Amino acid sequence: MNIRSRHFGNNDSPFHYRRRSYHKQLSRRVGLLPLHILGKTMNRHPLLNVVLVSPEIPHNTGNIIRLCANVGANLHLVEPIGFVLDDPHLRRASLDYNDLTSVELHNDLEEIFLLSKSERTFGAISKGSTLYTEPKYERGDTLIFGRESLGLDDKLIERFLPTNRIRIPMVPRNRSLNLSNAVAVLVYELWRQLGFSESLDGAYQQEQYFS
Repeated sequence: MNIRSRHFGNNDSPFHYRRRSYHKQLSRRVGLLPLHILGKTMNRHPLLNVVLVSPEIPHNTGNIIRLCANVGANLHLVEPIGFVLDDPHLRRASLDYNDLTSVELHNDLEEIFLLSKSERTFGAISKGSTLYTEPKYERGDTLIFGRESLGLDDKLIERFLPTNRIRIPMVPRNRSLNLSNAVAVLVYELWRQLGFSESLDGAYQQEQYFS
């Protein structure tokens, strides 16, 4: 098994993306820079793992990169991805947090299921049977989110334990939440249950605003 990465951007603000590949097809996407091994490794004991399956909107992924950096989560992107990884919207949304977050690329979702225990893997589903506050989350859990336009498909949903098909409530006649908002809701609920472990006391935070 090889762990690879892509290095995007200029020398002042590099983007680091790691690839876990079970094949040797390491340069199959046209127009992207060659792959190379990245010294920085994924956090072996993250707060949680956030998985985006075929994300389509770059600034959503950029927002989630920033979120993962702020809570100590690992981010996994499952190909195909609907944008190039040096998209300016992605850079703008993630600000300077990209170098604080390890983003790992996966060929397909099978790699995620091989790395995660089924009982600790949760799927975010609009019609899920379990309210997102009901599970008793643990450190290192995996949260999986579908693409913006379609969510998770039915065959994939069947692979989650029924109790791990979680939903976020909304008022009637509303279609969906923004993906990055939905990720933030679930991530912070998990972190809340863990007592916001490793967070800074407010008196010591350098920044006092949201942007």
